[in-house]
Amino acid sequence: MKLSQLVGQRIKEAPRDAQTASHVFMIRGGYARPVAAGIYSLLPLGRRVTAKIEAIVRQEMNRIDGQEILMPVVLPAELWEESGRAASVGPELLRFRDRNDKAMVLGMTHEEAVVHLVRTEISSYKQLPCMLYQIQTKYRDEARPRAGLIRVREFTMKDAYSFHADQADLEQYYRRAHEAYVRTFRRVGLAEVLSIQSDAGMMGGAVSHEFMALADCGEDTVFVSPDGRYQANREIAATGLKFDKDSPLPLEKVATPGRQSIEEVAAFLGVRPEAAGKAVFYLDHQDELVFAMIRGDLEVNETKLRNHLRSPQLRLADEAAIRACGAEPGYASPLALDRERVRIVVDRSIAESGNLVVGANQPDFHLRNFYCERDLPTAEVADIATARVGDPCPLTGEPLQERRGIEVGNIFQLGDKYSRPMRCTFLDRDGREQFPVMGCYGIGIGRTMASIIEQSHDQYGPIWPMAVAPFQVHICALNNRKPEVAEAADRLYAELSEAGLEVVCDDRNEKAGFMFNDADLIGAPLRLVVSPKTLAENQVEFKTRDGSGKAMLALAQVVPAMVERVREAL
Repeated sequence: MKLSQLVGQRIKEAPRDAQTASHVFMIRGGYARPVAAGIYSLLPLGRRVTAKIEAIVRQEMNRIDGQEILMPVVLPAELWEESGRAASVGPELLRFRDRNDKAMVLGMTHEEAVVHLVRTEISSYKQLPCMLYQIQTKYRDEARPRAGLIRVREFTMKDAYSFHADQADLEQYYRRAHEAYVRTFRRVGLAEVLSIQSDAGMMGGAVSHEFMALADCGEDTVFVSPDGRYQANREIAATGLKFDKDSPLPLEKVATPGRQSIEEVAAFLGVRPEAAGKAVFYLDHQDELVFAMIRGDLEVNETKLRNHLRSPQLRLADEAAIRACGAEPGYASPLALDRERVRIVVDRSIAESGNLVVGANQPDFHLRNFYCERDLPTAEVADIATARVGDPCPLTGEPLQERRGIEVGNIFQLGDKYSRPMRCTFLDRDGREQFPVMGCYGIGIGRTMASIIEQSHDQYGPIWPMAVAPFQVHICALNNRKPEVAEAADRLYAELSEAGLEVVCDDRNEKAGFMFNDADLIGAPLRLVVSPKTLAENQVEFKTRDGSGKAMLALAQVVPAMVERVREAL
């Protein structure tokens, strides 16, 4: 490619709304252009990178017996009604009606579509297991798109779905898929990717892992032990906290005039916040009231609570709902409530502690010495606490560390969450009808490209790994008006291309600084500088984009040297 012909200009200034390196450099380098909030067009540079990522993904999916298909973006809403997700998924699923007034959706994920397909094609255990995958456009009506391609509304994703005769077979394949993901992210050049336990969210299923590319701009919080043995998303991370449980003392009602917050009450009574119980009220997806109780120095993890309740949504309750069960806002106690009107869930920090200060369900009063085992023996106990930096690891006891990550992939064991309600069946060895158990496996293509930049860049632009770089070699022809420079650059361009390398040649007669700035934004791993000065010595200047190598090469050495460099890097 001659740079004078490449569509996509380099831009000197960063866009005003860009806050991450990948967003800045994808716009400045001419990789992508915004069309609307969270919707982008990919220019040739961006498409060359994503095509290489897709090629690696395809190789790894084929390696684990995947078969590529292509499902539609526009889907009838009735498929989502069959699975039950039409009601549980919120406004992020874009719904509309076609000209025949038929309810339709834009696919943000394709579990329903693939089950619809498989139930027409697979009828016997002899056809299982099977894995189908696609690389397809998705649409999620994201409320707050940000960070370029990291959080968007329209995106390209590889999604795969496996079908199995039983859970054991799914678990075996799940391990193969996990290994394929590790290889994929290593091959595309992501330096730090953690495979962590995660919440299955709207996808459902019992087991799931997220693959987090570590980056300071990541929206996800990951807790890890110092030795790396424990890794979990903030949404499900557990701790090894131990709690004191002294012998129970008698309940005592005490006045706490004007004190409502944990800090105010603790200071007034001369105790630490961890010696108090905190009450938080929620309404679930069926508008049923939930009283969540946790130690005063901890915070409720709503994802954990939602999973315990098996409720897809939670929202904070208003004062009217709280009073309806007999509780007093600001002074709520789990005692003497109308259990027909409220479900009580206590964190293990409450169940495993003793003699706590809690509300008395009366303004300006609290109770001392609440003892859950004695005073609320029928309470549901669950881990609903949010992990904190420094909390002991549940495996090693060492202080947990916090990292930030970008979710580039995820894998789920779905079980029969979709096959059962959608009546996707097969006949087993005994001729009995069974529901296949499923796994699903996603990789965000554009998000992976952005994550590579986040992990591999300097102040001047991306430093692309060889495997996904838009070009492998960048030729800068300085003073290209001089015949000897133009001739030498054209000859190198032709010979390197003939040798099978991907080459871009800057033939634009620009100043050296302008050329080098553009070369940094394009980020090819290898750079050759041809100039009257170097040609006078029958040489060209060679340097690597990452600054690890620099040399003068004889013209006759350039092609074999570049071929060897590329071969070693791939």
